[in-house]
Amino acid sequence: MGLLNVIRRMALRQKLPIREIARRTGLSRNTIKKYLNSGTVEPKFAVPERPSKLDPFADKLAAWLKTEASKSRKQRRPLTRLHADLVALGFTGSYGRVAAFARAWRADRQREQQTTGRGSFVPLSFRAGEAFQFDWSEDYAVFGGERTKLQVAHIKLSHSRAFLVRAYLLQTHEMLFDAHWHGFRVLGGVPERGIYDSEA
Repeated sequence: MGLLNVIRRMALRQKLPIREIARRTGLSRNTIKKYLNSGTVEPKFAVPERPSKLDPFADKLAAWLKTEASKSRKQRRPLTRLHADLVALGFTGSYGRVAAFARAWRADRQREQQTTGRGSFVPLSFRAGEAFQFDWSEDYAVFGGERTKLQVAHIKLSHSRAFLVRAYLLQTHEMLFDAHWHGFRVLGGVPERGIYDSEA
């Protein structure tokens, strides 16, 4: 149970005087009055930032971790070795502190890799009839016992995601126009614009 709830229970349910609550909790009477009058749910205490013994070595350790991450698993120095190397530089902290730093560094790096380096992504939404998407792919089919490579045209409405797929032996302009004609005929109209893969 939170401290504020304890103070309120003593004051409101048990009807204890503030002096008695102060004696039982070790808080000053002014603090107890402040909590009872504040209307907050739970008091928040400022936790002072304490400097870590690792702070002067954090940049060095981060650089080592980055270098080690680029090596194969067998070539990497274990954390016990990194700790010993820091001790040789004057670090007086524990191995556990180095291991905690390494865990946090790896988690930050993993988050960074998941969100950067892959371009920017914008969620897409379209009005009905606003756009269609077109692209080619390759596939194989067996005709008369012979495996044949096919060029597959994909046309998809961006709003409803309704689509049509047509296969051709070649990927020519005639096949491109034919795929569009059949797509618009089957899907019921021509959208305002087309979205094409840069290689299509």
